[in-house]
Amino acid sequence: MVSTGFYLNDQLLKRCAERAGGYDRENRFFQEDFDELKTAGYLLMAVPKDMGGLGLSLSDVCRLTRKLAYHAPATALGINMHVYWTGVAAELRRHGDASLEWLLREAAEGEVFAAGHAESGNDLPALMSTSKAERVEGGYRFTGRKGFGSMTPVWTRLGIHGLDASDPARPKIVHAFLPRDANGFEIRETWDVLGMRATRSDDTVLDGAFVADRYIARVVPAGPAGLDLFVLSIFAWGLLPFGNVYYGLAQRARDLTIAMLQDKTSVAMTRGMIHHPEVQHGVAEMVMELMTIEPLLETVASGWSEATEHGGEWVSRIVTAKYRAVEGAFKVVDKALDLSGGFGMFKKSELERLFRDARAGRFHPANAMLTHELVGKLSLGVDLTAGPRWG
Repeated sequence: MVSTGFYLNDQLLKRCAERAGGYDRENRFFQEDFDELKTAGYLLMAVPKDMGGLGLSLSDVCRLTRKLAYHAPATALGINMHVYWTGVAAELRRHGDASLEWLLREAAEGEVFAAGHAESGNDLPALMSTSKAERVEGGYRFTGRKGFGSMTPVWTRLGIHGLDASDPARPKIVHAFLPRDANGFEIRETWDVLGMRATRSDDTVLDGAFVADRYIARVVPAGPAGLDLFVLSIFAWGLLPFGNVYYGLAQRARDLTIAMLQDKTSVAMTRGMIHHPEVQHGVAEMVMELMTIEPLLETVASGWSEATEHGGEWVSRIVTAKYRAVEGAFKVVDKALDLSGGFGMFKKSELERLFRDARAGRFHPANAMLTHELVGKLSLGVDLTAGPRWG
């Protein structure tokens, strides 16, 4: 376990927690949190030490993400969209691939990366795309619409992808980073959502947006055939911290519930509600659910960090860990509202916000359908490209 007090201290976390409710109510980006965490070095935790960062492994990053999410889940989720790109670049470098060292250098110089993969009608983010990538002199032009464009107010490099179908027999996915000062794109303020509102993830409309070759990260076959280490690392560094975000907020819901129950009474009882058998049962369900989440997240993240090879079996491990964390976290927060006795319905209750934030986890890739498809096919030895999806 890495000692983190020097840059993610209790005072900073307390300030993030105090601001979280206001950000949510006002549907406002977590700017103050972002500024403080950037100054503290949180955005550089995955950048190698010799390049100006902290050099933390995926498992260490997951623990820090969980710690921040306990206090401010939307802040943790939003900043993870930057951190996971630095983690992907560092992962490649550790395996002898220096193709994204430029990303690490730019991150150390203060550039902010974000994720622009979500597309309407595409349930295979990163593997397929409804956006078009057209090869032109010196780079590619991208046309399409990206939803959930994380950290819209502050990103300077947006990770995007598009489909190059110039050879219909061999379609390719082009992964790129769109500079903020590029031409041919427009940000549309669409963000007014159920939960995780402080991430301020507006839409980005690409209209022939040009990305120079220096910012083209990968060109790989479309679909599962394109699962090289770069794409697989996106899954690992994106989804495992996602799982820890929802685990962290569920821990917070448990602690709030237990604290609230200490003073809860009933006219039908001579002692407090903590002595009610069903209250005890409900709390036990929350605690036991949480006990099953942490070991899986820890095992998969530490296994990834320690592995020398990252084969296809990692897909099942990664998507399962994220899925179980999100589903378990929602059960915990839902039970917290049951035990709140109606207080959780009120906007002034932190549980109300945590409930909405927890539900957002099911929208993150890989969703339930894709998770079960991937795990089922891989377990049965079925080719991932087989079946009606691929023709």
